[in-house]
Amino acid sequence: MSRASLKPARISAVVPGSLAAKVGIRPGEALVSINGEKPRDLIDYRFLCADEYLCLEILDSQGIRRIVELEKDIDEDLGLEFETALFDGLIQCTNACPFCFIDQQPPEMRATLHLKDDDYRLSFLYGSYLTLTNLTAAEWDRIARLRLSPLYVSVHATEPELRSRLLKNPRAGLILEQLAWFRQHRLQVHAQVVVCPGWNDGEHLTRTLLDLAAFRQPVEGIPTVLSVAVVPVGLTRFRPPNDELIPVDAAKAAEVIAQVEALQAQFRQELGSTFAWLADEWYLLANRELPPAEHYEDYPQLGNGVGSLRLFLSEFEQVRLPTGIPSPLKVLWVVGNAVERAFQPVVERMNSIPRLQLHLLPIASQFWGQTLTVTGLLTGQDILGALKSVENLASYDGLLLPQIALKDGERFLDDLTWQELQAQVGIPVMRVDGGPAGLLQAVQRLGSRATSSGTL
Repeated sequence: MSRASLKPARISAVVPGSLAAKVGIRPGEALVSINGEKPRDLIDYRFLCADEYLCLEILDSQGIRRIVELEKDIDEDLGLEFETALFDGLIQCTNACPFCFIDQQPPEMRATLHLKDDDYRLSFLYGSYLTLTNLTAAEWDRIARLRLSPLYVSVHATEPELRSRLLKNPRAGLILEQLAWFRQHRLQVHAQVVVCPGWNDGEHLTRTLLDLAAFRQPVEGIPTVLSVAVVPVGLTRFRPPNDELIPVDAAKAAEVIAQVEALQAQFRQELGSTFAWLADEWYLLANRELPPAEHYEDYPQLGNGVGSLRLFLSEFEQVRLPTGIPSPLKVLWVVGNAVERAFQPVVERMNSIPRLQLHLLPIASQFWGQTLTVTGLLTGQDILGALKSVENLASYDGLLLPQIALKDGERFLDDLTWQELQAQVGIPVMRVDGGPAGLLQAVQRLGSRATSSGTL
């Protein structure tokens, strides 16, 4: 897309008291250009706004253009928020991975859930994973020119033929050459490997991790591959027929743990870092204890579910619990059944707070057809179904709902909103945001709400 054909970037919010607010820019208007240049995305916007003197072309809600000139400090933010980070549209995936979660959804899911993101800009901005198979020469040049690093790359396998087979894309076989390009340009990546039994496990997994470790060795003091997350393939009942995929069971999980732990010991000796980490799901599937907090170093793959449970548990141990709550409070805490065992110490410690009864409601997703489910994949239907089996539900003063199960803080994957859930269950639903502090705050808010409404 040429710069001339770029659409204006629609402004969703203006931070109160910000520079943009002071010069009269309002939500619903659109940014056309900065110093005469039209931004493609949030990356362009940030680079163009680095100047001290800005000339903004603004399009108001009536389609009338105006010029706004302002002077600012170099590092001062304008205070604009946009409807999307990509003003020229999403770069979509050109692969056909049989394990792609997008293809394992029913067709009636909302359209945005069927978009196959493989956009390097979202990888840089938000840590989403891409495959590098759809980049033009101009995009590679832009990555180098703007120093967009680190990026997050789905590798899966480093053997060219195997990766091409996994992604069903002949360009996928170029991964080692592409990593060499990152090394040449002194740019960095975090990698992930989704393990599909019978495809890229066993000796193939060892080969992949060793190849990636070779890119961890610093060149001019800069390592190229910073970390690797090893993740089990997730399968749903909506997966395409004849996909040749095998789910990960407890025996396979134990096998992969032993295999990767041996390599981790080697990496710690040779690289000074564990380097390749196992996602929490492996330990849950194998019914094994999670590694200690120090194992995860600085948690480089937290967004990939690597160490997130250990971090939560470690932080919870440091939280100072209240000495009590004003009145008796009985609460249900919704979680995926994958974390039921791991969260038992949290429940026991919370129930040491006088007058609090916290009950865990672990749920396996009937919607996705999974026997072991992480909390982020629970749908509204799953929760409603599980609540039918709760004895005397009306006796509970509230339901704790982890925010991770909601998209944009409002809607489950099946399009049910948390407000609609609350209307059907008949008890207050309190969203839990963040770590242990968020859990405590949600319990305290429920207690305050119940007290003020006189239900206690």
